[in-house]
Amino acid sequence: MPLASSPEQPQPLRVVATAVKGWVERLGAVWVAGQLIAIHRRSGVTHFLTLRDATAEVSVSVTASTAVLDAAGPLNEGMAVVAWLKPAVWLPTGRLNYECHDLRPVGEGRLLAEIEQLKRRLFAEGLFDPARKRPLPVLPRRIGLITAQGSAAERDVVVNTALRWPAALLEVRHCLMQGPRCAEQVSQAVYELDATPDVDVIIIARGGGSVEDLLPFSDEGLVRVVAAAVTPIVSAIGHETDTPVLDLVADLRASTPTDAAKRVVPDAAAELGHVTAARDRLRRAVLAAVTARADELAALRSRPVMRDPLGGYAVLDLQLRQAAERLDAAILRRLDDAQTDIRHLVTQVRTMSPKKTLARGYAILLADAETTITDPAQVAPGQDLTAFLKAGTLALTVAAPKESDDHADQPQPARGPQRAQLREGEGRPRRGRAPAGVGHGQPG
Repeated sequence: MPLASSPEQPQPLRVVATAVKGWVERLGAVWVAGQLIAIHRRSGVTHFLTLRDATAEVSVSVTASTAVLDAAGPLNEGMAVVAWLKPAVWLPTGRLNYECHDLRPVGEGRLLAEIEQLKRRLFAEGLFDPARKRPLPVLPRRIGLITAQGSAAERDVVVNTALRWPAALLEVRHCLMQGPRCAEQVSQAVYELDATPDVDVIIIARGGGSVEDLLPFSDEGLVRVVAAAVTPIVSAIGHETDTPVLDLVADLRASTPTDAAKRVVPDAAAELGHVTAARDRLRRAVLAAVTARADELAALRSRPVMRDPLGGYAVLDLQLRQAAERLDAAILRRLDDAQTDIRHLVTQVRTMSPKKTLARGYAILLADAETTITDPAQVAPGQDLTAFLKAGTLALTVAAPKESDDHADQPQPARGPQRAQLREGEGRPRRGRAPAGVGHGQPG
């Protein structure tokens, strides 16, 4: 019931605010359809959203907890949602607020939320890891193409492939590229092309479309088939705003079917230009190397040793002759020194030689070939002796030995004739002079 009041009897503000709070809260929680136009996340547990009516200029502020937002999945501004709201009045300020206890995307928003949840799950499994991406072949033997029959995507891939590399071969599989059977047919085509030995790369091409049209390319079954394929796969769905899961698991994402053709085959004209440029660089490099080697050869030929190969030997020959001269001089000096030493030694030997003594008039008496007579006691009368003189030898016979006196060591002249008899001859004794004593030799 309305509150009674007048200027004379006004109602206290707290009474009015409490009544409003009671009236609002009697409405209870209600499911509301709207469009999410603003999301303000805070650091605490309470966050603020703004919902607007889809057809009227009506918007309200909504509070939601972290648990409610996380349960709703990925939320984007502009997404259509249904929310379970409970109106409430904050009594200290009298402000009206809507508390959200449940939030669910609907329509396109629900589909995007489901896709985001699938992306999170596959990311956790590592299917989006860049390390799993396989490189495309430089020049594929055969290109697998999965697309709709007669579509613009097929024409773009075929025409641009032929323009860039006329010799390219295509293995085409026509499939439905939207609708309930799209994911199944595309998966079967991927199986077949992946099992074909000479297919080196597979292109899945479509010319864009709405979110609902692209839903088959986020099908979990199709995504896992593509992830398990051993042949590199290019996703060319032809969209920019939305990202199907196929783009994330494919080995290469192309923005359009035309871009896919450019990525898969090289441009023949550009490659020919590269070959020509490389050939020119190679020719210049070879000519530069030949020129450098020619310069090195000319520098070597200009060296003195190359102009006169025997010039170095002249110096060596001079050194050799000088060394030979020094060697000859050294040998001559050594020979002269040796001759001088020999002359000195010969002089010494001759000085000490018995022949020198014989030349001074002395004689050497021998009883036999090995016994030298140095003492008269060594001989007996009648004993034959041999006297060696300077000019020859004498055969002597001892008449009577004579003892030496105090001067026996000095040479004495012969005092009397001695009888001598030849051992061989006419048998007649021959007179001669014998030494006075038989000890030391006496002059003859």
